[in-house]
Amino acid sequence: MTQPLLKVEDLRIALAGDGVTHNAVENVSFEIGRGEAFGLVGESGCGKSISALAVMGLLKRPLSVASGRIVLDGREIQDASPAEWRNLRGSKIGMIFQEPMTALNPLSPVGRQIAEMFVLHEGAGWTEAMDRAEEALRQVHVPSPERRIKDFPHQLSGGMRQRVMIAIALACGPDLLIADEPTTALDVTVQAEIIDLMRELCAAKGTAILMISHDLGLVANMCRRVAVMYAGRIVESRPADAIFATPSHPYTQGLVDSLPRLGERSRRGRQKLREITGVVPAISSYPSGCRFNPRCPAATEVCREVAPGISPLPDDGLVRCHHHG
Repeated sequence: MTQPLLKVEDLRIALAGDGVTHNAVENVSFEIGRGEAFGLVGESGCGKSISALAVMGLLKRPLSVASGRIVLDGREIQDASPAEWRNLRGSKIGMIFQEPMTALNPLSPVGRQIAEMFVLHEGAGWTEAMDRAEEALRQVHVPSPERRIKDFPHQLSGGMRQRVMIAIALACGPDLLIADEPTTALDVTVQAEIIDLMRELCAAKGTAILMISHDLGLVANMCRRVAVMYAGRIVESRPADAIFATPSHPYTQGLVDSLPRLGERSRRGRQKLREITGVVPAISSYPSGCRFNPRCPAATEVCREVAPGISPLPDDGLVRCHHHG
């Protein structure tokens, strides 16, 4: 990748409180090329969403970008002013939030919320913007868009609200789309429709995707490359087919082993899923050494005392583990 669209380099996000500052995220680096779908996976609380919010310039106190670089299309944006961020959001970067019911304005019809994008970023008049909003709803396969533009969010189903979020995020043809758990709380048939819709629209516009999810099956189906986060750090980053076929980090191995597989059954005729014991540590109590060591079955004394560095893998991947592979 000679010129990535998005480059995040050594990102550190600080959490301040009670006179103490903790690193919620640190040493996070990844690149996304134009038109590429890149996955960021891990358990809840590992730092995926706040990393995405940093890219969007939406971190709020007590969180802040403490160091590192966020480069979009060759331009550093981590220190952009509020006015510059407002210009970037919607026109250059779009985001599908995890829960559309809370992300959408409950007091405004969905058509007006889409039309605002054309008014703010492209200088369109409201009449033209409403016509384009109707067309945007038609593109995301909302039935009867001429009627739905007048509906409020609570009048739509979960799947329809997610389609409205996609229409808002892609209205002005952004270069990068951040999808934060875009299929949460949707049934499996609607999930498939939403993913197919995102893939279709982004392919047509050449939009790159940062897919954030704990659903490994979804990421495997959607993304070309995947990074795995644990306790605020990326522990493995590789091509998607390699990371699911031969995971190198023990945490990635645990995630992959926990996936159900068709055709596999136990002696009693029921498939028993493997699990990773323990929970993701709180930001204020990250362990010394490797942060996964309290839950890792392969941990040794060096894992408990020394934080592992980044090791290259032969498939153009990276892993953070003393005993990788």
